[in-house]
Amino acid sequence: LNRLKEVKAFVTQDIPLYHNLVMKHLPGADPELVLLGHRYEELERIPLSEMTREEINELVQELGFYRKAAPDEPVPPEHLQAPAKSAEGAPDRPDL
Repeated sequence: LNRLKEVKAFVTQDIPLYHNLVMKHLPGADPELVLLGHRYEELERIPLSEMTREEINELVQELGFYRKAAPDEPVPPEHLQAPAKSAEGAPDRPDL
């Protein structure tokens, strides 16, 4: 139950700070991060139920999501497509 409170805190307080990170509520479903490709194809599902808020923040930053200081802060041009990697650049995680 404590971990779910951590996930809820991430959803309500942290998601608004990340560029290109969107929350979709599915009643009754366990919380998970679903990574989509350029054509919205599903790349990976990562369960979040057992993670702390800090661990989730570390994960999304490791995945390349840009975190703003405030929700209304502009995103620098070099991060507008983040976390998408350029075609010539290999992903930081070999499993993606």
